[in-house]
Amino acid sequence: MNINAVSKQFKVTKDTLRYWERIGILPPIHRNESGYRDYDDNDMNWIYYVKTLRRAGMSIESLIEYMKLLHQDGMTAEARRDLLIEQRTELQEQLNQTKQTIDYLSYKIDHFQDHILRNEAEKLFSESSERILDDVHDA
Repeated sequence: MNINAVSKQFKVTKDTLRYWERIGILPPIHRNESGYRDYDDNDMNWIYYVKTLRRAGMSIESLIEYMKLLHQDGMTAEARRDLLIEQRTELQEQLNQTKQTIDYLSYKIDHFQDHILRNEAEKLFSESSERILDDVHDA
């Protein structure tokens, strides 16, 4: 599959795909006889994996580290796993914060009418009190 089709399928720019390959996040992509990139299923799996990790918030630096570890000897599995666990933990914290924000907004929305009526009543009471005091002073 050519870079145009891959770019559209994964909704990533061609420049991003080239960049990921250049910095080693993607393995070198096979070239056809004309010299154009020719992505196979394995390449597509890597793109999906990298995109998933990026969507999870993993930095480019961490992805580069992950790939360096992957290309070293077999003793790096634990370090790679640790990087994934660390990213999952960060993502879970973000999810918890987002959930708290959604809960707060839901509360405000569910009680919106109560807050408006209370604020209007307080404002009316305050304005009425000011008018009464003005009337007393004027008398």
